[in-house]
Amino acid sequence: MIDLNKSQIKARFDLTAAAQAIEIAYIASAEGRVQAPPVTYLGFDAANGDCHVKTGHVLGTEGFVIKVATGFYDNPAKGLPSSNGLNLMFSATTGAPLAILRDEGWLTDMRTGLGGALASRALGVDGFERVLIVGTGLQCRFQARCLQALLPERKLTFTTWGRDAAKAEAAAGDLGAEGLNATVAPDLETACRAAQVIITTTPAKTPLIARNWIAPGTHITAVGADSPGKQELATDLVTSADLLVCDLAAQSLHHGEFATAEAEAGIAEDVAALGSVLSGAHPGRADEAQITIADLTGLAVQDAAISLAVLHAAHPDLT
Repeated sequence: MIDLNKSQIKARFDLTAAAQAIEIAYIASAEGRVQAPPVTYLGFDAANGDCHVKTGHVLGTEGFVIKVATGFYDNPAKGLPSSNGLNLMFSATTGAPLAILRDEGWLTDMRTGLGGALASRALGVDGFERVLIVGTGLQCRFQARCLQALLPERKLTFTTWGRDAAKAEAAAGDLGAEGLNATVAPDLETACRAAQVIITTTPAKTPLIARNWIAPGTHITAVGADSPGKQELATDLVTSADLLVCDLAAQSLHHGEFATAEAEAGIAEDVAALGSVLSGAHPGRADEAQITIADLTGLAVQDAAISLAVLHAAHPDLT
């Protein structure tokens, strides 16, 4: 069994291999070739925090994962990261422990970033370059890094927006220091109207983005709503979109961005699986004028896929 800390994981990490593994996991999920029991969720309202415990296995792969991820959103004000956790990997043939990945939430942030990037790349209009990221935390940075990494031939222009202008400036500055083209949007409505792709990354419980702000041809990847009560998009924006895509309907319609629209309008029959879009089983965007939305609540098989990618990189002889 291997035991890696965050620094050791990052030193061995291969983003391209991880993205390919996560794409395969999405496709396997859409085709029913996974085990993924319901998520265990704990809420800590007094601390503005939550904890998710996820388990998953892609059938045919050598390992399954048990992942514990926490998000405590007041931590940055205390000088602490908002995300933490670890991944435990076990053999799917013997049950023996294969790895303890003490990633402090980094693998969760990375697989979330890669999942969002895969969705944005697949559903954005051809040749899109203008990307708005709503939210200024870790996922603002991960979504931008991952999307640019998956589109190396394209020079994307990122705009950041947050309720706290100083945090938006800091996020844009961090992305700029990494070589990405990033600026700050002073006004969310204007930024939404100008963007070709919008990525929402906040823990908002009141919608931030209105229906009439979104131009034809816009794609939205919503990753913030991952537990009951969270919502970043106006309900009528969701119900009026031309294409709705999610990672797992059972989660998105229950506690994701699509939950309110499902409760009010019954959208379940209109929702396609991201894995089906990635495999080509679903055509995805039909034309350049469609408004498309992807709601990503996070899959345990993403955690299994990214953990296996680290395991392969660290000890190829174990697999």
